[in-house]
Amino acid sequence: MRSTDVTEPENRPTDQRVAEAVRAVPEGYVTTYGAIARHLGLKSPRQVGAVLARGVEPMPWHRVLPASGRLVEGLAAEQGRLLGAEGVEVRNGRVDVTRYRWQ
Repeated sequence: MRSTDVTEPENRPTDQRVAEAVRAVPEGYVTTYGAIARHLGLKSPRQVGAVLARGVEPMPWHRVLPASGRLVEGLAAEQGRLLGAEGVEVRNGRVDVTRYRWQ
């Protein structure tokens, strides 16, 4: 593995930083993998996705989307249900990121 891979032990603090950033997104809003990566100074939005996929810390994962607003493949039904319960409108498997974006 490359030393920049977030799964290596020396990069575990990245998991905590991502979890804190995701937890900061308020109910009824969304953010993107890229926005979190930029905010934390990470090299790639994929690093954020990797942390969320591992699920090592409890966090509102459903509030994080790709820039396109498309729901996560394989989890779209659950993600859509969770977002809808928070008042975020989901249409055709997408969220209008510009409308619900948390800054």
